[in-house]
Amino acid sequence: MSEITKAIEVICAEKGLSYESVLESIQAALAAAYRKDFGNRQQNIRVEFDPELGDIKAWDVKEIVEDIPEEKLEQDQLEMNARREKAFAEGRELEEEELADLVRFNPKTQMMKTPAKEFKKNVKIGDILEISLEVPGEFGRMAAQTAKQVIIQRLREAERGNVYEELKEQEGEIISGTVQRRDRNGVVIVDLGKVTGIVPQNEQIYKENYRPGARMRFCILSVNMGTRGLEIILSRSTPKMVEAIFIQEIPEINAGTVEIKGIARDAGNRSKVAVFTSDENIDPIGSCIGQRGSRINTIIDELGGEKIDVIQFSTDTQNYIKQALSPAKIDSVELNEEEQEAVVSVAEDQFSLAIGRGGQNVRLAAELTGWKIKVVQQGDEEKVVSSDEEMEDVEAKLSDKKISEMIEAVVVKDEAEEK
Repeated sequence: MSEITKAIEVICAEKGLSYESVLESIQAALAAAYRKDFGNRQQNIRVEFDPELGDIKAWDVKEIVEDIPEEKLEQDQLEMNARREKAFAEGRELEEEELADLVRFNPKTQMMKTPAKEFKKNVKIGDILEISLEVPGEFGRMAAQTAKQVIIQRLREAERGNVYEELKEQEGEIISGTVQRRDRNGVVIVDLGKVTGIVPQNEQIYKENYRPGARMRFCILSVNMGTRGLEIILSRSTPKMVEAIFIQEIPEINAGTVEIKGIARDAGNRSKVAVFTSDENIDPIGSCIGQRGSRINTIIDELGGEKIDVIQFSTDTQNYIKQALSPAKIDSVELNEEEQEAVVSVAEDQFSLAIGRGGQNVRLAAELTGWKIKVVQQGDEEKVVSSDEEMEDVEAKLSDKKISEMIEAVVVKDEAEEK
């Protein structure tokens, strides 16, 4: 094994790249170096390199096209320039369709049929012609520098490509990272090892402190290759975060014997998770809670203390809505199929519990079930809170209710003292 081969294998091990991709990068670098020292800009150079012998072979690769008269080329080139100038003056980009009627010829990658016959007599339009090139000698210092830069760039691109493929498959899953800093726009930068990800403000939990150096887990929301390179969007607030942690922490969910049917989340405060199993021997809620709450407490800790309601999923809509509004006890549920609306009746002492602070409980239940929910207090038809009401309106209603109760208590007390 030659020293060059050994060096390639070391690079493969360090960067996590395949031997072929590293060799391809070297060959691209040698092609750039050849063009620098021995070739010209009109050549489309391909190089083969033998790392064991150190031998280099080079070709100029051309696609064969039909013969085009010189006058036609010049005329269409002038017309193309005129159209581009017009589009620029109009403040827009020239569309590809606008150039479809013009003849275009790229001497770097194309060759007309007649001159191509000098290299191969029976050449046809559409063929790829490889013209062998001589390698006169060793590359100069500038060409070597060019080759070095190309190798570094190509290896970085290959490494980013590998990371992209790896992380793309992990979209929706959990990944650990170290918080680096928060930028001026409030975006949190996270070190994921080989690359960095970002947590936009709308994917953060407002209660959490993203302290630099803190090790945290995030949900991979999306992985894309943008103009600036690899773009990894992370989240702590998405419902997928809850789902991914449940899959990791609950063996029955990971195995598929217990299914997550739905998740509704108010990130940082409360989540409702609907679970189901077709196995009569398994308690889906008990599986998620764990012995003495061991499993659910682990999940709550991972989510920074966020409360978790584990709900029994049911195909019976009335029963499902009752379950979704837990911990409140529901007396009755009336369904309006046309409006997709449920009117829920509760006792006086369950009214505030069914609604939740600022309407949180009823909103999450509505999100989980897909039904608009109205909570009505028994015996007082005026006390109604809907799941689509704003938090301020709900809090105002609850405040008015508490004030009324306080006034009523004072009146009763005064009447008792008068007696």
